[in-house]
Amino acid sequence: MAESQKAEGKKKKVLRREFLVRGGAALAAGALTVGVPEHSAAFQSTTTTDCKGPYAASTGYLVYDSRLCWGCQSCMFACSMSHQGEANPALSRIQVIRDAPSFTKYPLDINMAVCRQCVSPLCVQNCPTGAAHVDSVHGNVRVIDQEKCNGCKMCIQSCPQRPHRTVWNPFKNKSSKCDLCVDAPHWSKKGGPDGEQACVSICPSKALKLVHEAPPQADVAGYDVNLAPPPPIMPSRVPGTPASIANPPASKS
Repeated sequence: MAESQKAEGKKKKVLRREFLVRGGAALAAGALTVGVPEHSAAFQSTTTTDCKGPYAASTGYLVYDSRLCWGCQSCMFACSMSHQGEANPALSRIQVIRDAPSFTKYPLDINMAVCRQCVSPLCVQNCPTGAAHVDSVHGNVRVIDQEKCNGCKMCIQSCPQRPHRTVWNPFKNKSSKCDLCVDAPHWSKKGGPDGEQACVSICPSKALKLVHEAPPQADVAGYDVNLAPPPPIMPSRVPGTPASIANPPASKS
């Protein structure tokens, strides 16, 4: 009787030990899982730049001069009007940010955010539906097909720029991005790399320009270029100025 009780007690200890070990392993595995987004595994496996591509380079790029920008946001209103038919800066695919809290003096307090039309576009690489794609018909512009977009926001999460150059439309639950006005139903002119863009046309300070060579991709500052016009050439003699003042005689040595 004593031997059977000892054996039963030993068996219970073994079972209890196995339960604790297995239960602890299960809890540890659960702890590793908590807080990880559902799509994180897929996202991590597709964020490398060589998962797809290489892609044909876009034939159009927006560059800007932040020193010329007035911060008037005319480009933002023109963008939202051309694409969405309403003046809503939140829907604009170009963003102008005034960094007022930093007390930085004008014009260094203005940041312009344009879509870079990246040579290696992560938004295109990571889109699960093919909505974000390279439009070979319109100069290889990186665009988002609204019909194919399922609202997963993968393109927004993938964009390495801050603020994200892909824009969320809360009314349609879809993403959008600059397409150089390739598909701008409310823009009366031809858009695309060989056409006109609403933001460029409306800018009163001429702080935006379309170029056809890809700016340096390593640094966002590569898109911030000098667009200031050259200084005027002053005439040697202003009308009405005495010749002796306009062209003083050479001093004697």
